[in-house]
Amino acid sequence: MSLKEYVNQRLEKTLVSELEFQELIIRLMNYSVILRDESQTELQLYDRLIRCRDLVEEYLGLMDIQLLIDTRFEYARVFPPSSEIPGMKEAEDNAWSGSLRKTLSQYEVALVLVIRAQYEKSLKEGKIDEKGIALDSIESITIATKNLLGRGLPEKIGERKKTFQRLRQLRLIDFRIDEAFENGEGWIKIHPMIVTFVSNAAVEALVSEDIDEQVSDAQTKISDDEVGESLVS
Repeated sequence: MSLKEYVNQRLEKTLVSELEFQELIIRLMNYSVILRDESQTELQLYDRLIRCRDLVEEYLGLMDIQLLIDTRFEYARVFPPSSEIPGMKEAEDNAWSGSLRKTLSQYEVALVLVIRAQYEKSLKEGKIDEKGIALDSIESITIATKNLLGRGLPEKIGERKKTFQRLRQLRLIDFRIDEAFENGEGWIKIHPMIVTFVSNAAVEALVSEDIDEQVSDAQTKISDDEVGESLVS
């Protein structure tokens, strides 16, 4: 029996067609994340993934690609081989330079770390909603960046907005009013997925005296293990 025949045989029990399965796999590989609340398209893809979860895990497992599904907050992420996923068994080290990884800029890494720290703060204070979303202002995040990292975000509004947009592409945050960056009074939704994106160890590194080294280390760690290449919806 060929692999295609095996997949189709398994799909018969899930009511998912071969074309729909292909679309799901391609979406995971291209975006690395599916967030059910993001759009009608992602809602359909997430529900489809749940129906054929075992087969998707088995299929991706052939390439040692790991799948993480959080049914509580309704999102799914794929991780490249050898990734260290918070809450999951650490994978063995091996070489990997595929499309699931993409290096973030220094500003993007700094913002990821600060937003993760801000989410942890909201979590401890019980300031998250039933979907695990934390709300924080751009002003608060900007101040936290200076306090925790001793550096600011890009001074130019365009560059600053681009940094936040990169994280929105990764589905880590969400914001709707781009003009809010002009006066710094906008609000950001932080998705609980940030917890799987940055480990507690990386958050604890923010208290280190050698801030530049910690951000550099975090950049290497995130780009090597935890960042999937994302496309704009």
